[in-house]
Amino acid sequence: MSQSGKEQAEIHQHSGWLIPLGLVVVTLVLCGLVLLYDLRPGTGLFRNNSPTADISSVSLSVRGVRFEVPANYLESRSVRRGGDVDVITLSALLPDMRGFSAADAALFVGNAADSTLVHLLVRGDTNGLSAADRLSRIYMPYISNPAGTQDSFDLTRYSFRSGTGYDLSDLFAGTTDSGLLLMLCERPAQDLPSPNCLAIDHPVAPGVNLSYRFKRAQLSHWREIATGVNCLMKKLTRH
Repeated sequence: MSQSGKEQAEIHQHSGWLIPLGLVVVTLVLCGLVLLYDLRPGTGLFRNNSPTADISSVSLSVRGVRFEVPANYLESRSVRRGGDVDVITLSALLPDMRGFSAADAALFVGNAADSTLVHLLVRGDTNGLSAADRLSRIYMPYISNPAGTQDSFDLTRYSFRSGTGYDLSDLFAGTTDSGLLLMLCERPAQDLPSPNCLAIDHPVAPGVNLSYRFKRAQLSHWREIATGVNCLMKKLTRH
């Protein structure tokens, strides 16, 4: 091959990967710009989830179950338009389960380890399990001691075996007037100074389940939290 032919071959080889590389770089830059635009305060994701002090009632429906919810409980701006939705996310403050107000704004945006904020999730789920079934089918195969151990606050504590994916959490079970309640709680760690507890699905109505999340530091008040959540949901549900 002549010298000129070799040079042309090298140019062709380089251009073959330069063009795709350039397209990847341009795509990443554009994606970054879009993400930055969405994350600007007052727009995009923040705008959609910005709280409001408006107490006007919003009519919502999940799988045919109707709710009347004051707007200051609703986390998502889009849900505040009302109508049929698959998921409703709400926030309320302990101990009285009150919604957002300007006076409590700092408490709603903070993430302190002892925060009194409770996040609620109402969603349609036709395959929901009872707490007893969830314990036996989902968690028990990964628990080191099936009998559990008696813990503080009238709770039974279950520990998970290492390598199960749950081993950085503890499972607590307690009995309420509504039956068994399961709470999956993150363990405090250096990189997790503000751990949460998740009270897992229990039915609001057939095909509609409720979960809620609160700080592990509030676990001693789990009964009061459960009672407050149940009372709030009864007030918001229309039959």
